[in-house]
Amino acid sequence: MAAVILRCDADTLRRWNYRAAVAQVSGSGTFLDRWHTGFRPDVSPGTEAWLLLEGSNDAASGLIGHGFVTSEPYQAAAGVEAVSLGWFFALALDSLLPLGEQIRPGILGGALPNGLRASLKDPSVVTLPPSSVPVLRRLWRDHGPSTADPAEVAGGTLPPEAVSTIQVSRYERDPDARRACLAFHGTSCASCGFSFESAYSGAGTGVMGVHHLAPPSMLDGPYQLDPVADLVPLCHNCHAVAHSTSPPLTVTELRSIISAAGHVKGEVVTDVALRAQEDARRILEGGQM
Repeated sequence: MAAVILRCDADTLRRWNYRAAVAQVSGSGTFLDRWHTGFRPDVSPGTEAWLLLEGSNDAASGLIGHGFVTSEPYQAAAGVEAVSLGWFFALALDSLLPLGEQIRPGILGGALPNGLRASLKDPSVVTLPPSSVPVLRRLWRDHGPSTADPAEVAGGTLPPEAVSTIQVSRYERDPDARRACLAFHGTSCASCGFSFESAYSGAGTGVMGVHHLAPPSMLDGPYQLDPVADLVPLCHNCHAVAHSTSPPLTVTELRSIISAAGHVKGEVVTDVALRAQEDARRILEGGQM
């Protein structure tokens, strides 16, 4: 898949209200924009895009975002005047770093070929050679965003074909709503009963996710979230299965699937328990202790 670097400056970030854009990506997973360039860019839907901030110095510059092109290039209107306005394409950003946390040019430049570093100065959309894409993903994984959910893959850290995308409600990402839900319902999965704390002790604290119960049709109106009535704890496995269909599976449906599959909660059987089972079997068969 093709990949490009998009060069931007502080004016672009101000136009976005960048802090709000970072919060939107953190909350909903996506920030949408219309990208402008003075020439017809060599992009198409699915082109991977890296956002490079150019500031007044190295401290204010660096790799700051990742996303995908979601449309063919187009002009704002027909005619000669439109040509002078340049070209546009739709862009969906799935990962943004807060200002001050971008990957600095010193780290970025040392990982890219000299010819590519020179081309980053001009034009605004730079096509990346295939050999540079894994390098950027590795940099993004090592120096880029972290997620509150350890099972969640940050955008830009893996090839797109290696990542399965599921649609989740923005309320499932709300940290305050999540805390209220878990405080009331507890931290065991409402579907399979799994507890991260029981399985991993202290390392499992705060890992359980939550699932939104309200149907998507409700979310378009004047909807007010009730974190107790509308959210339930779900482990990451059950959550992924719940969102594997549209609309998502209910908790009752998940429990039925688990039951039909013959799932039995695993536990360690001790020697004492095994001897007790043998004794019980002999009694039932009419034998003696």
